[in-house]
Amino acid sequence: MTKVKSLADLKKLKEEVQSKIKLREKGDHPENLIQIKVSMATCGIASGAKDTMNYFIEELEHQGIDALVTQTGCMGYCYAEPTIELTIPGNQPVVYGDVNKTKAQEIIDKHIKLNELVDGIIPVSYKTL
Repeated sequence: MTKVKSLADLKKLKEEVQSKIKLREKGDHPENLIQIKVSMATCGIASGAKDTMNYFIEELEHQGIDALVTQTGCMGYCYAEPTIELTIPGNQPVVYGDVNKTKAQEIIDKHIKLNELVDGIIPVSYKTL
C-alpha cells in the first residue's frame, strides 16, 4: 500500500475503496442488474478488451446506469475479440463481437437504453441438452 501524502491521495484512495465496496454490493444480487461480462482471455486482452471494459465501466457510471461489469475467461470466439456477454434482467444473454469503444457506446445507447439489438451479435449455433 502506498503512503498517503496529500489530500488528493486520500480522496483517490477513498474512491478506489468505495468502488470496490459498490462492486461487492452489486455482486450479491446480479440477477436484478444489467450484467456485462467482458472476455479477458489472452486473445481478448490482445484485441483491446481492457479498453472496452474500462470504457463500459466509465460510461455506464457517467450516464448513471446501474450495471455490473465483470471480466470472464475465454468465450471461444477468438475470431471476434473483444467479445462481451450482455444480460438484461428478464432477457436471454446476448454475445457481441468486435466490441471497441464505438460499438460499446452503440450497445449502451440502443440495446441497454432502448432494448434494441445492435449489429455484431454472435449467434448461438448450438443447443443445450
